[in-house]
Amino acid sequence: MDWAGWALFGLVATAALTAALITAQLAGLTRLDFPLVLGTLVTEDPDRARVVGFFMHLCAGQGFALGYAATFALLNRSTWWTGALLGTVHVGIALTVLLPLLPGVHPRMASQRAGPASTAVLEPPGLFAVNYGIQTPAVVAVVHVIYGVVLGMLLQAR
Repeated sequence: MDWAGWALFGLVATAALTAALITAQLAGLTRLDFPLVLGTLVTEDPDRARVVGFFMHLCAGQGFALGYAATFALLNRSTWWTGALLGTVHVGIALTVLLPLLPGVHPRMASQRAGPASTAVLEPPGLFAVNYGIQTPAVVAVVHVIYGVVLGMLLQAR
């Protein structure tokens, strides 16, 4: 396995994913803010949460990049389309399993059943994260496919 490639290109792919997601957020396509969601796991202050969450997101991206790199090594090939396929699987699991379970462990996120007495500062993402905007599933799918394509292309070049 290409350890140096994983370490460097995991950061590059995560930066590409994050830049694409922030661009979509600024364009009004989604209200999903991964750094804020992750950072509010550890701090209430939204400004600090975004900074902490950004670094948490980079670490998570490295972890997923390790899985992608290991898969490429097992397949003995790394192509843009294999990366895109892995990105599609990745986003499918994230949107249908991980994000809907998040309110159960997130101390500052309301659940789907939270009523008016809830003091949570974040709304739950819901299935496919549609609570953050109807275009959110498409945006999240595109940025994760970009992530996989970037990893597939960069690890292929090594």
